Amino acid sequence: MTKDRLIDMQVIDGEGNIVGKVLDIAFVVGKVGMKLIVETKKGENTELPWDDIQAAGDFVLLKPSSGATPSVAGQPSGSQPSQQQICPTCGEPLTWIPQYQRWYCYKDGKYV
Repeated sequence: MTKDRLIDMQVIDGEGNIVGKVLDIAFVVGKVGMKLIVETKKGENTELPWDDIQAAGDFVLLKPSSGATPSVAGQPSGSQPSQQQICPTCGEPLTWIPQYQRWYCYKDGKYV
């Protein structure tokens, strides 16, 4: 994945909430690791370590356990289906992404 492709990509947290969009990629010379510079929905800039990213394709998806993302208040309580689904390809539990109203497999990196 190139830097140009990541710039302006939406960032979604592990619960399916939009965090913001990618502004840039940063790293410190002589140190291991990169960070995404993300503009949040409130217009603030935040840095997200590359280790907090689960997948990147049409958007950047953060790991569910990532504590680095701001939570989005006001999420409708009935937005997630009540039954847990299993991926037909790998057999792992799927995660509901409310924004797209679809189940996502983190292991396979795709919607089901």
